[in-house]
Amino acid sequence: MRIGELSRRTGASPRALRYYEEQGLLSPLRRPSGYREYEERDVTAVRRIRVLLSAGLGTSVIAEIVPCVQDDDVVLAGRCPELREGLAKERARITAAIDDLTAARAVLDSLVGRPL
Repeated sequence: MRIGELSRRTGASPRALRYYEEQGLLSPLRRPSGYREYEERDVTAVRRIRVLLSAGLGTSVIAEIVPCVQDDDVVLAGRCPELREGLAKERARITAAIDDLTAARAVLDSLVGRPL
C-alpha cells in the first residue's frame, strides 16, 4: 500500500509516516519510482508507535521498545526487562508533572475564588 492508504488506515499524516521512517521506526520498501510501499504489518506498527507517543515517549525510546513487543498490544510481557526500569522512571516523571500542574491549578482556583 502507498503512504496515502497507510495514512488513511492509521490516522497518521503522511508527514508523520515519513518522520517515523527517518527515525528508523518504519522501513517501507522503495519502488524504482521512489514511492514507498508499505505492508499490512506497518498498519499495526504505526498504531503501536502512536500509542507509545501518546504515552509521552520519544522516538528513540520507542525504537528500543518496538522489538520487545510480542503481539498487537503494546505489552512487554517479560521481554526486555532492562526497559522496565526506564519506563517506570518515565511514569514517575509524568506523575510528578501531573501533581505539579494540579497544585498550580489549585492556586489559580483560589485566586479566582473557586473552592479548592
